[in-house]
Amino acid sequence: MLRLTQAPNLAIATLWADALAVEGISASVQRQYLAGVAGQLPPDQCLPEVWIEHPMQEARARTLLHDLQHVPQHRWLCTCGELVEGGFEQCWNCGALMPP
Repeated sequence: MLRLTQAPNLAIATLWADALAVEGISASVQRQYLAGVAGQLPPDQCLPEVWIEHPMQEARARTLLHDLQHVPQHRWLCTCGELVEGGFEQCWNCGALMPP
């Protein structure tokens, strides 16, 4: 097994491991129960980790993980003049839908 990365929290670690598994990479989350001892152990040692089973899949796993961490965000200018960023498909200012 090979440690791929640390995650900022258990939810993110689980999402990453599941996304890797969907792509055929056997991944697991380790250290998922150490958050309760942060303070007695250094906090950076208590973060959950994503591990892969087959080290030969490391390059593909790192590429997929990079893509998950750097998802392109939509950015569009609404007819009301508001710049809408992120995954929003509706303007927060006027309620207009994102143009096709």
